[in-house]
Amino acid sequence: MNSVWNLAHPWLRDLVAYEPGKPIEDVARELGLEPSQIIKLASNENPLGPSPKALAAMQETLLRSHFYPDGGGYYLREAIAERFGLSRGHVILGSGSNEVIEFIGKAFLKPGDEIVTARHAFVVYKLMATLFGATTVEVPDPGFEHDLDAMAAAITEKTREVFIANPNNPTGTLLSQEKIDRFMDKVPDHVIVVFDEAYYEFLDTPPDTLKYVREGRNVVVLRTFSKIQGLANLRIGYGLAKPDLIEALQKTRQPFNANGIAQAGALAGLLDEEHQTKTRVLTTEGRGFLQEAFARLGLEYVPSYANFVLVRVGDGKCLFQSMMKKGIIIRDMNAYGLPEWVRVSVGTMEQNRRFVAELESHLSVKA
Repeated sequence: MNSVWNLAHPWLRDLVAYEPGKPIEDVARELGLEPSQIIKLASNENPLGPSPKALAAMQETLLRSHFYPDGGGYYLREAIAERFGLSRGHVILGSGSNEVIEFIGKAFLKPGDEIVTARHAFVVYKLMATLFGATTVEVPDPGFEHDLDAMAAAITEKTREVFIANPNNPTGTLLSQEKIDRFMDKVPDHVIVVFDEAYYEFLDTPPDTLKYVREGRNVVVLRTFSKIQGLANLRIGYGLAKPDLIEALQKTRQPFNANGIAQAGALAGLLDEEHQTKTRVLTTEGRGFLQEAFARLGLEYVPSYANFVLVRVGDGKCLFQSMMKKGIIIRDMNAYGLPEWVRVSVGTMEQNRRFVAELESHLSVKA
């Protein structure tokens, strides 16, 4: 019998699927623990959960589950556009911002094309490029920060997309406005620049990348409701770009890709400034607590601007497994070529203290 791989695209053979953070339910089942005993600090989720206003809006929308959602996402796109001083034509909705990355690939990538990313940027950029037969050029990132000058130098006639995550996942580093502006001055017109800003709302003074959208540049800015909004389970995000670029992306998406319950929750959450402020305060406090603990324990870490911290622990997989047995899920960084590191999401202060206590115990045993 002929293998299906004789029929599939050849570049799919070596494609390694994205491995998400381990779900609480899996750990509970494998270890015989109650889900309530487990804390998850692996996927940069909001430990406060969704806005109460978002929950109320979603519960109301559940009663209309037998109807298809608004395929054009009119009200949510209008609200997003108003928030940033744009038009609805500047906004596209996705099943998470990840889906917008896929839209960009569908619209602009073909076999033989190239994308440019930083070495330790979000792995999905490379996965999506491979899906379309394109090659990923990974540029070294000294100090775990994007080297934008080197990334600009890596652009060729084959380059179609450049991905810049800011703050970056999994490192938490932040690029300045000056560096971004200098980079954009060098980018040729045949390249789509994608600014992935999933952690934008955690910044006090974020760089302004939307000015390039307003100028009509070939730029897509990605945002999500998964992080500060606490709606990761619903898979809802969006992209911002000039209208003709959005029009091209709209042609690549499936009808009703953003479900109605997600749209309702996102709209209510977007307008709930109180919940976002509460989340931001909790994140700042918890991130500081974790970084102070790592410094006290003599562990190298990358100062973070997001809701997680990357820390060097010696054997990341070993710590991941040790913590999981204690009912604490973190993220080892083997998939990013960083076997000595783990990424720890900021939880509630109670969760943060429990993690640090178990970390101290683990390190004392290893000493």
